[in-house]
Amino acid sequence: MDSTTIIHFLSESAYLLVVFGVFLIFAISKGRQFLINIICGLYFALLITVHFPYYDVLLKEITHSSVVAAVKLIVFAVITILATYLFKRLMPSEYQEGKFESFHKKIVLSLAATILVMSFSFNVLPVTEFLTPGTPIQSLFAPQHLFFWWLIAPLAVMYWN
Repeated sequence: MDSTTIIHFLSESAYLLVVFGVFLIFAISKGRQFLINIICGLYFALLITVHFPYYDVLLKEITHSSVVAAVKLIVFAVITILATYLFKRLMPSEYQEGKFESFHKKIVLSLAATILVMSFSFNVLPVTEFLTPGTPIQSLFAPQHLFFWWLIAPLAVMYWN
């Protein structure tokens, strides 16, 4: 495997790596419980934004597809942030640990959150309007018949973590 093959693979997988890196930084800096709150917030935001009744009001005079996608992503992000802080207030802080304590569990939770975001990106959210990841990522997360299993995987990880 030469260096150009490795660089090409990394460029195709940049979106996946950035999402995983962001979640891993959250896990290290804020702890496992915060990452669990983010995962729960993502599920809650999915539930709300799939049937959000006010998209017509927000997108009344907007016809450009990238602006429509940006508004939908902003609505999803705002609901995710609000839901994450709601879960932070509701859930007990069980995991009082150091930054690199239980590091393997933080990696697994970061991977679970990445799986959730990637499956949302290709099946629910209009992320592909801005970013077109390489075919290997699309073939892994985009099939509609696998969406249910990608949604179940983070729940299983949280159960065993």
